Amino acid sequence: MRIYVRVSPRSSRNEVVKISDGEYKVKITAPPVDGEANKMLTKVLADHFGVSKSSINIVGGKSAKTKMVDIG
Repeated sequence: MRIYVRVSPRSSRNEVVKISDGEYKVKITAPPVDGEANKMLTKVLADHFGVSKSSINIVGGKSAKTKMVDIG
């Protein structure tokens, strides 16, 4: 499954909000420095969808706020 994710780093808590089919907004506490936000995004999405962290793959937008993510 491929989804689009709008990431809000340095939030007060980790949260996943569904905007529409295939589009999510994810708030994460990690700062966007040295890939920390992408690591936290992977963990938060894995917990939300009930899959392992290795099943989450960021395929587009690694340094952008809007990312394309493959799950599964």
